[in-house]
Amino acid sequence: MLKRLLIVWFAMLIVASVNGGVREALLVPMMAPGSARAVSTLLLCAIVFLLTYFTIEWIDPRSSHDDWVIGGLWVALTLAFEFLAGHYLFGNPWSELFAEYNVFRGRIWILAIITILVAPGVSARARDRVNTPR
Repeated sequence: MLKRLLIVWFAMLIVASVNGGVREALLVPMMAPGSARAVSTLLLCAIVFLLTYFTIEWIDPRSSHDDWVIGGLWVALTLAFEFLAGHYLFGNPWSELFAEYNVFRGRIWILAIITILVAPGVSARARDRVNTPR
């Protein structure tokens, strides 16, 4: 299960990077940067749910506890990448990285983190309903 959840997380990382590129190339020129970030965040949330929905059976969690473990590991990996690579590799100041979590200033990035956490459980439950014979 660990190897598979890591493969899916790397796919999320690639998708998130492409999403950021699309935001900068297409959305920012068409709208205010804050609005572009919000649209990009919501789009990423939808993509994370879709990716998780289509891969959760392959990851093969055996219980709802496993779903939470997967989501928790994905969040830990995401935050580690975001803050460590964001600061040390990409040179973003800590204040800029933490600013993305300020919902009082219209930043909704926390929704992506919450989505990453709950997507395995939601997807597993949704797949169970789809696969249950009627």
